[in-house]
Amino acid sequence: MTAEERVEHEEARFSVPEMDCPSCAGKVESALSRRAGVESVETHPASGRVVVGYDPEATDRDELGATIEGTGYAVESDENASSEPIRRSPRAVATALGGAVLLVGLLLRFALPGSDAALFSVLGRTYLLSHALFVASAAVAGLPILRAGYYSLRARSLDIDFLMGVGILGAVAAHHPFEGAMLAVLYSVAELLERFSMERARSSLHELMELSPETATVRRDGEERTVPTEEVVVGDVAVVRPGERIPMDGVVIEGESAVNQAPITGESVPVDKEKGAEVYAGTINESGYLEVQVTSEAGENTLARVVDLVADAEREKTDRERFVDRFASVYTPLVVVAALLTAAVPPLAFGWAWDTWFLRGLTLLVISCPCAFVISTPVSVVSGITSAARNGVLIKGGNHLEAMGEVDTIALDKTGTLTTGELAVTDVVPVGDRSEEELLRCAGAIERRSEHPIATAIGDRADGAGVGNRAVEGFESLAGRGVRAELDGTVHYAGKPALFEALGFDLSGTRLRSDGGICLEEGCHEDCESLRDELVARLEREGKTVVLVGTDEEIEGVIGVADEVRPGAREAVSRLRERGIDRVVMLTGDNEGTARAIAREVDVDEYRAELLPEEKLEAIERLEREGASVAMVGDGVNDAPALATASVGVAMGAAGTDTALETADVALMADDLSRLPYLVRLSRTANGVIRGNIGASLAVKAVLVAGAPFGLVTIVHAVVIGDMGMSLAVTGNAMRLARIEPEE
Repeated sequence: MTAEERVEHEEARFSVPEMDCPSCAGKVESALSRRAGVESVETHPASGRVVVGYDPEATDRDELGATIEGTGYAVESDENASSEPIRRSPRAVATALGGAVLLVGLLLRFALPGSDAALFSVLGRTYLLSHALFVASAAVAGLPILRAGYYSLRARSLDIDFLMGVGILGAVAAHHPFEGAMLAVLYSVAELLERFSMERARSSLHELMELSPETATVRRDGEERTVPTEEVVVGDVAVVRPGERIPMDGVVIEGESAVNQAPITGESVPVDKEKGAEVYAGTINESGYLEVQVTSEAGENTLARVVDLVADAEREKTDRERFVDRFASVYTPLVVVAALLTAAVPPLAFGWAWDTWFLRGLTLLVISCPCAFVISTPVSVVSGITSAARNGVLIKGGNHLEAMGEVDTIALDKTGTLTTGELAVTDVVPVGDRSEEELLRCAGAIERRSEHPIATAIGDRADGAGVGNRAVEGFESLAGRGVRAELDGTVHYAGKPALFEALGFDLSGTRLRSDGGICLEEGCHEDCESLRDELVARLEREGKTVVLVGTDEEIEGVIGVADEVRPGAREAVSRLRERGIDRVVMLTGDNEGTARAIAREVDVDEYRAELLPEEKLEAIERLEREGASVAMVGDGVNDAPALATASVGVAMGAAGTDTALETADVALMADDLSRLPYLVRLSRTANGVIRGNIGASLAVKAVLVAGAPFGLVTIVHAVVIGDMGMSLAVTGNAMRLARIEPEE
C-alpha cells in the first residue's frame, strides 16, 4: 500500500464515569468492536475512560459515542467531564425514592400490621398494601438495574446488572416483593457507594489534570493578552507573576524566582530559576516575576505527557489481574448454575418448599457477581500509580508496579545517578608559602582558556572564590597531559603528574610538610609525606583526578577534581536495605579507583567498573541468572540496554526528557535518590494490598457460597457483605496507598 492509499486513522477519548468495573468495560468493548471502522478499543474502568482508534471515513466520534451510550452508560468527552456530585445523580434520586417507599412498606408490614389492608387477590395470592409498596420500591430503585440488564442481554454479557435484574424480576414474579425491593434498593445503594469510592480513587488523576492553568498571559505585538492555554504556541513569551502557575514548558528569558516544582518532580523545596533555566507546565512561580519563552504546545508539555502516561497505566495488566480475570470467567457461570440447581432440584426432587429454595437460589445468584474480586487489583494499581505521580515518580503500568514490588536487587549507575554528573574541585593544596587564593588565581587563569570539563570545574571554583584573573599569553593545550600558558611573562603548567615528571620533577622524592612547605632532605620531619606516593596516591584512591600547577622550576600546588556524590546518596542506599532490598550494586564505566572510592562512600554491597554499555547489560543478565530480580537505575539514555534488560528500568531525572519518559518502566522526575526507597516501599505495599484484596474477596465469597444453600446467608447478607461491603473494603484498602509519602 502506498502512502497516498493509506487511511489516516484518528483516536477518540471518552469519559464514561459509570463504567467502573471490568464487566461494564467488557460490554462497552464488545459493542464498539462490532462497529464498522473501529480499529482498536481500550477500556480503562478504574479511570472511567475509553480510547477508540477508528477510520474517519467509516465512522465518526458522534457515532462512537452513541454506540457507547447504547450499552447503557452516559458518555462525556474528556473536555466536558461532568462534576455533578453522585448524590445528585438520577440513580441516587431513584434509589432514595425507592428506599423511602420500601421504608413505608416495612412500617406497615411489621410495625403497623393493622393498617396493612388487603388490596386484591391474584391466583390465590392476596396482595396487601405493603406488597404494593414493595413492588413500587423494586420498580423505582430497580429500573436503572433492569435497564442495564437489558443492555447486558443485548450484548450477551452475563454480568452483575443482568444477574441482579433477573433476581429482582424473579423475586417479584414469585410473590416475594419484599426480597425484590430489598435487592433493588440495597444493590443500588451498593452501586452508588462503589461509584463514590471509585471516584475517590480517580480523584488523584483528576488533580493532575487540573494542574495546568486554563489561561495564560502572553506578550504579543508588545501587548499582554490573556488567552486559553490551548492557543499558546511555541515561541510565545508567557508572563508569569508571583503565585501563578507556569502555563507551558519553556525557558526563562527574563526575571528570577523560586519555582515550586512539586507537581512535576515531587521536590519539596522550591528551585531557584534565572535566565536560561528550564521550567515546566503546572509548576508554581513562588516569588519573582518571570518571562518564559514557550518550547512546547498544549498536549505536548511535560505535564500533559505525565497525565497521559498515568491515565494509560491500566493498559498493561498485572499477573494477578490476569489471574483474577481468568478466575472470574469460570467462577460466575459455575455459581449461576449452582443457583439454578439450588432453586430447582430440592423442590422437584424432594418436594421441599419452593419459596425457601427459590430464595436460597436467588441469594446464590447475587453472590455469583465477582465485582469486588475483579476490581480489587485495578483500583489498587490506579491508586498506587497516581499517588506516585503526585510525588514525582512516574510508573508506566500496573505490571511495572507489581514487578518493582518483587525486586530484591538494585543496580545503580554511577555518573548522574549516585553522583551529580558534574565535576567539581574538592581539594586545593598550595605548596610553599602561597595561599589557596593565589593557587586558584593562577590555575583559574590558565584553565579558563581550555574547554576540558576538568578545566571548567577549576575555572568555576576560581570564579566562586572571587580571586580575580591574571593576563594570559601563549596558551597551548598539551593533548592528554594538560595545558601551558604565560602568566606575567613566566610559563606556567597545569596538568597530570606525568606532565611534571616529564619536566624533570622527582615527585616521589619531593616531600611536603603538613603546612604545605617543601621538606628538605636533611631536615625532613616525620609528618612529611611524598607528593607522588602519598598525597597524589591518596587523592586518586578517593576517586579524584589530580591536577598539578607550577612552572618548570617549582610546583605551586595540587588540585583534586571529582564528580561529587549526590547529597543523600548514602542515606538512600541505607534506606533501600531497610525496605528489604538484599543487594545494592554499582555499575559504572569509570575507572577502578574512582569506582572503588564512590562505592566505599555510598556503601554499596559491590561494584563493577570500566563497563561498556553492553557489559552493563551482561552484568544485569548475570545477576538475574543468579536468581535475583533486578531494578536498574540509570539516566535513561546511555544505560538503555541495561534498563531494557532488567526486570524494571528506572530513569533518573526524567522531567522534560522525552527519551526517558517514553522508554523507562519507571521515571524519577527529579534528580532525587530519596524517591527510590519510596518507590520500593510503595510497590511492596501495593503488592500487599492487592494480595490482601484478592484473598479477602475470595474468602468472603467462599463463605457466602457455602452458607447460602443452608439458609445461613440471605439476600441482605449477599448484597451488604458480598457486594457492597467487599467493594468498599477493597477500594478503601487501595486508598491507603495514597497516604504513603517519601521520607525527606
